[in-house]
Amino acid sequence: MVLPEATGDLVGEAPTAAGFLATVQAVIQRVIMPQEGAVARGASLIATAVQRGGVIQAFGSGHSEALSMEIAGRAGGLIPANRIALRDLVLAGGADPAILADPGLERDPTIAKRLYELAGVSERDMFVLTSNSGVNGAVIELALLVKEHGHDLIAVTSLAHTRAVVPRHRCGKRLADLADVVLDNGAPLGDAVLPLPGGGAVGAVSSITGAILTQQLVVTAVGLLLAEGACPPIYRSVNVPGGDEHNQALEARYAGRIRRIS
Repeated sequence: MVLPEATGDLVGEAPTAAGFLATVQAVIQRVIMPQEGAVARGASLIATAVQRGGVIQAFGSGHSEALSMEIAGRAGGLIPANRIALRDLVLAGGADPAILADPGLERDPTIAKRLYELAGVSERDMFVLTSNSGVNGAVIELALLVKEHGHDLIAVTSLAHTRAVVPRHRCGKRLADLADVVLDNGAPLGDAVLPLPGGGAVGAVSSITGAILTQQLVVTAVGLLLAEGACPPIYRSVNVPGGDEHNQALEARYAGRIRRIS
C-alpha cells in the first residue's frame, strides 16, 4: 500500500506501539487501579444476584458490546449471564433486518423497551450497561427501565467523555447519573489517546480498560461467592476436554433465560 506524502501540516512525532502501551499503562495506574472500592461494590451486586438465582444482563452497542462478551458466555466467566444486543430485535424479535444497517439505531430510545422484553428479565436479575459516551438514547432508556423495575445497575463509561457532551435522551441524564455503581474506563473524549500531527488521534483505550474492569467485577464476585460457601457456576473453555459437557449441564439450570447467539 502506498501512503500519501506528508504535507506541511503533518509534522511532529508519529505514534508508536511503545507509546500506546505506555499510555494505556498510565491510564490503568491513574484511573483503573484506584477504583477498587467501586469494583467491590459492583461485584457484591453481581454475587447477590447469582446467589438469589438471578442473571447478569449485559448490554452495550458498537464497540461497547465487546464488554458484554467479557461478561456473558466467556470461558472463566459466570454462566448466569445474558448478552443483550441490538440484533436481538431481528433474531429474537422478528424485526426487519434492514434496521441493523441504521447507524443511528443505538440513539433510538424507542427500542429499549423491546430489548428488555426480549431478554426475558426476572426480578432477580441485575444489569451491567456499557457505553463510552453514556448519552445515547437506547442505553439511557434501557437504564431508566432497569431502575423503574427495581434492578441493580452497574455502568461502565468514560466520565471524561460523558461530561464533555450533551445527553441525547429527552430526560437530560447520562448513564452515569442512573447507575448504582459507576466504573470509569479512563478513556478521553473521543477514546483515542495518541495525538496525530495535524489533528485527530489514534489508539482507542476503552475496550482495553473496560475489559479489565469487567473481568475484575467477575473475579471479585466469584471470590465473594466462594467466601459465602457457594459453588460459582463458571464456564470452561469448549476447547478443553469435557468443556462442552460441563457448560451444558450448568446452562440447563438457566434454560430460557440466557441466550447464546452471535
